[in-house]
Amino acid sequence: MNTLRRMKADLSVGLLLLLVFLPGCASSLLREPPPQDGAQPPGDFPLSVRTLGADHRYAQISSAELGARLMRQSGGRPLDILALSGGGAGGAFGAGALVGLTDSGRRPQFTVVTGVSTGALIAPYAFLGAAWDRELTAAYATGAGGHVLKSRGLGALFGSSLFRGAPLEQLVDSHLTDEMLRAIAREARKGRLLLVATTDVDSGAPVVWDLGSIAMNGGAEARARFREVLVASASVPGIFPPVVIDRETHVDGGVTVPFFVAPSADGANVYLIIDSTLNEPVRQTRLRAGDIMSRSVSAGLSRMLRTTLELTAEDAERQGTGLEYAAIPTAYPYRSAFDFSAATAGSLFQYAFDCARAGRLWTAFSHARPGDADALRHPIEPQGVGAQCPADDALIERFAAR
Repeated sequence: MNTLRRMKADLSVGLLLLLVFLPGCASSLLREPPPQDGAQPPGDFPLSVRTLGADHRYAQISSAELGARLMRQSGGRPLDILALSGGGAGGAFGAGALVGLTDSGRRPQFTVVTGVSTGALIAPYAFLGAAWDRELTAAYATGAGGHVLKSRGLGALFGSSLFRGAPLEQLVDSHLTDEMLRAIAREARKGRLLLVATTDVDSGAPVVWDLGSIAMNGGAEARARFREVLVASASVPGIFPPVVIDRETHVDGGVTVPFFVAPSADGANVYLIIDSTLNEPVRQTRLRAGDIMSRSVSAGLSRMLRTTLELTAEDAERQGTGLEYAAIPTAYPYRSAFDFSAATAGSLFQYAFDCARAGRLWTAFSHARPGDADALRHPIEPQGVGAQCPADDALIERFAAR
């Protein structure tokens, strides 16, 4: 059984690699063409956000406009922004970190929460705060996602994905209750933002959705649209089928961006939770197609993640914005973004919980010159966790010196 799972994971990651480097193949699905009435997704990410008005029509609002609006509402107080990355089963890390921050008494009430892929699924709980920690724990610490990988068998040879989409849809639907939507709508009316990214297959561009505006519309239609966006954001191309939203075809936001910080706001406090490692551990790779493709795509995605982190840090420095991040350390025995088993999820959740509760989660990131490792590392003093935590990760020194 373990061998079969490994083969599925290798094949899945290999197909993802092909889709990332050959995007034209992904746009050949037979369906109606996208609308040509100006409803195209934003091209200059993350300069605009797709928000749903009371007239049930979408509008694009610039990130700068949203930032200015939030600053006016806050009376000039710094905004607390949380960005959640993709990472598949690594989402247990982000979930455990948030619940651990609650337990430590150091969890901010984030004015803005953004999410990509598995981070998009965590984002509603992060947005609603500590009152929803029990539901977040149930979603990520118990292996609830262990049944999402349902093979399509021979149908995968002629369809749009290796695995069925229904299990992922059912998982999202089971946690997306009417109570949650009403709670999100209440917070959105206060001016807070819940933003999630997908990727438009035809344009190849990321699309940022204002989920709070969707929740405020209420009713069954709003719930269906909310669910569609979440499922689309988590639908790794080739692994899960794409999601058609208003005749546009959407897949995992992580295809175009591993995480995003929006809106832009001078002097904000940005917290970034990365649900994967920043670097691949050194290990021997077997000379087989599946292993080589799996290793190659992992290395490529890690490089993109680190580059995005560096660019985000540079932007934060220019804007006078504080940036702290947490990622799964390379020393942690994290093996696969496709391992949704209860044992793996529970261990990763508990690990992140313990580190966050002990004050050893965050690392302050300032733009560093090569070799200037100390500029990257300002962890909070440890309070009792014996194992290496994200704030202690030796990768920080290697990352700074590369």
